[in-house]
Amino acid sequence: MDLDLAQVRAFTSTAEELHFGRAAERLAISQQALSKRIARLEELLGTRLFDRDRHGVRLTAAGRRFLEPARRLLADGDSAVAALREDRRPLRIDFWSHLYVPMRTVAQAVEAAGLTVEPAPGRDLPSVAAALLRGATDAGFGRVHPLGRRGQRGEPGEPGERLDRDDRGERLDAGLTHRLVRLEPVDVLLSTAHPLADATALRPAQLRDSVLCYPAPIDRLDFLNRFADHFGITERAGGRNLGFDHFIQHLRTDPRHFSLFPADSPLPDLPGVRSIPLVDPTPLYAWSLLWRVTDPHPLLEPLLRAFTEQARHSRWLDYDPRHDWLPGPDRAALPG
Repeated sequence: MDLDLAQVRAFTSTAEELHFGRAAERLAISQQALSKRIARLEELLGTRLFDRDRHGVRLTAAGRRFLEPARRLLADGDSAVAALREDRRPLRIDFWSHLYVPMRTVAQAVEAAGLTVEPAPGRDLPSVAAALLRGATDAGFGRVHPLGRRGQRGEPGEPGERLDRDDRGERLDAGLTHRLVRLEPVDVLLSTAHPLADATALRPAQLRDSVLCYPAPIDRLDFLNRFADHFGITERAGGRNLGFDHFIQHLRTDPRHFSLFPADSPLPDLPGVRSIPLVDPTPLYAWSLLWRVTDPHPLLEPLLRAFTEQARHSRWLDYDPRHDWLPGPDRAALPG
C-alpha cells in the first residue's frame, strides 16, 4: 500500500486540532481540500479515521491506532528531505595551525573534486575538537596529536579528566576520529644574519646551538616540542600568536633564532629572512582531517576520496624512515 504523505499529514493535523477549520488553516489549504485528502486516505485504508457529528470531530479506534505510526512516517519523510538538503549544505571545516596555511592542502582536494566547503578559523586542536563534539562544525583540519587531558567542564586540552585514545592515536575520544591525508616537508626559517644562513641545506642536529622560536606559547605546539626533544635543541622561546608578519619580524631581528615552516608554503619576499631545506633527516608535518564518528556530513566521504586521489597523484603520503622524520603519533597514523 502506497501512502500519500500529504494525506497522512492532513490526518495528523486534524487529529491534533480535532477541528477541520483549524487543521486546514495550519496546512494553508482550504477546508474542502483537507476533507478530500482525509476521505481518500480513509478509502485507501478501508476504515474511518474520524467520527463527525454535531458535537465535533473525534478519532475512531482505528484513528487512534494509526496516529503514532503516522507521525513516525511523517518524521521519516522529513528526515529524508533534510538529508538531501544537508547534502547541498557546504561542509564546514575549522582549521588550526594557521601560520602553516592549512587551507592550501584542503583547497587542492576540494577544487579537484568540485566540492563546496565553508572554512572557519579554529583557535587550536582542543577548541576544534570541542566544537566538533558540540556539533558546531562538521570537520577539522590540521595536525592531530594526543590531547593529553580533558578539563573539568569536558573541554579537551584543559587540566582535569583524562581524554581517552587508542594505541594508534586515531581516536581522540569516543566521538572523534581522523585520517592522515598529507605529509609535508618542513624547512628551517631563520635570519640572514644567522651563522648558518649561507648553507644550501642543513641537518636538524646543526641547529642545537640555536634557539627554536615558537609563534605561540610553547605548550601549545606539539610538533615543535617533539622536534626539539628528538634533535636535542634545548633553548626555546615561546611567544604570542600575533600573526605571520610579527613572527617574521622577530626572526629577522634575532640572529640566533630559527623556526620551522612547510616547504611547499609560499613565503613572502621579505628581506632579512630565508628558508633552507632540512635533510638527513627531513622532518615531515602531518596534516589530518578530523570528524565526528556519528552523523558525519554527507560531503565528508567524497572529500576523503579526493584526498586519497590527490595523495596518490602528488605523493602526499610518501615516507621513508631512512631519510624522513615523523613524531611517534604521526608514524602510528600512517596508512597500513
